[in-house]
Amino acid sequence: MSNSSRSRTGFTLVELLVVIAIIGVMVGLLLPAVQAAREAARRMSCGNNMKQIGLGLHNYHAAYNKLPTSMGGTFQINANAGGTTPVGAGSANPSNNRRRLSFLVGLTPFVEQQALWEQISSPNSFNANGTQLPAGQFWSAMGPAPWTVAYRAWMTDVSTYRCPSDPGVGLPSLGRTNYACCLGDTTDWLNEGGSQWNGTTSVWPDNNQRARASCRGAFINRLQIGFRDILDGTANTIMAGEINTYLGDRDKTSSASLNNQPWATVHQQPQLCAPQVDPLRPRFWCPTGGTCTALPGFPGADQMRGYRWADGAPPYTGFTTVLAPNRELCLGGGDGSTGYLPPSSRHQGGCHVILADGAVKFITDSIESGNQNSPTVHFNLAGCLPPGTSSPYGLWGALGTRANKETLVGDF
Repeated sequence: MSNSSRSRTGFTLVELLVVIAIIGVMVGLLLPAVQAAREAARRMSCGNNMKQIGLGLHNYHAAYNKLPTSMGGTFQINANAGGTTPVGAGSANPSNNRRRLSFLVGLTPFVEQQALWEQISSPNSFNANGTQLPAGQFWSAMGPAPWTVAYRAWMTDVSTYRCPSDPGVGLPSLGRTNYACCLGDTTDWLNEGGSQWNGTTSVWPDNNQRARASCRGAFINRLQIGFRDILDGTANTIMAGEINTYLGDRDKTSSASLNNQPWATVHQQPQLCAPQVDPLRPRFWCPTGGTCTALPGFPGADQMRGYRWADGAPPYTGFTTVLAPNRELCLGGGDGSTGYLPPSSRHQGGCHVILADGAVKFITDSIESGNQNSPTVHFNLAGCLPPGTSSPYGLWGALGTRANKETLVGDF
């Protein structure tokens, strides 16, 4: 009787290795596609946030016939001081916000943040950690200075004001924002806008004149602007856009070079900080002690891009249309209050903007931006362009002006 051989099933070692190799190749091809799909979803969510903000701005305008004021709020007469202590705590400057509130504060009830708005607009006695202030102390209506870490509203992250592609979170920032208002193609009077205090009088007499001449965007700090002021057409004027928040990585789009140069130099040289960008890693500033030009200094740790959604100062909630999107941030003067502040994003190749008609557009980094070495428009400074000059920064600069009569040529 013959013995029949028993059949065997299974893979040989070679077959198993081939299968593993094929699976590895498939995973290697699939993972980037998954990551791209996730970023596409985040980008779409970011665009939806901006549509919500655009709709909120239109609803605000329908209610008040003006856009919300950038750098508005309360102040103490004859003082240029912002209070960070509650009323009743014995401070000489209690709980006023120095007219530093951003346009996003007034927008809160129009983007489904009514509870937050009620907390801000009414006196309250709670700290950011939920503890109650001592008896007889309270935060006044519209809150203290927007850098007050003890004030609960200023520490709140508002989901509508955050882009899902930006991972920044936590101290030293307060509540972060990835959205800012358009201040135009200028540097002069960008921070102070239409009014400022000198300690003895309410305003400097030429502020409004200088601001109207040089600040050409859809928003002017401390002045009210409405759609009737946007003479270039709401479909041709940027109202708001994206900004990155700082991650502690020397990113040139979210941390600024602070140039202690004369103001005239800052106004005349848009690419003043360009030599400080690392040529080997063009998204970042040069390392300290590196082969390229050393940085003259940075603002404080809590003074980075987007670190205070409630603060109307340009580094936090404003941008300019001089340098193209995702170019370097370049601040001038000893306090870093103004300079070149292009919009930015963590989406590939550009950033979103909101036009004044409410449309959301994606602007590429390569948008036609004219002469990037041209000086800016200034009220009265030799070497700068006079008021009324068409934007020297091409299509990008023209989109940033509200009433300058440029003819838009090119797609965006």
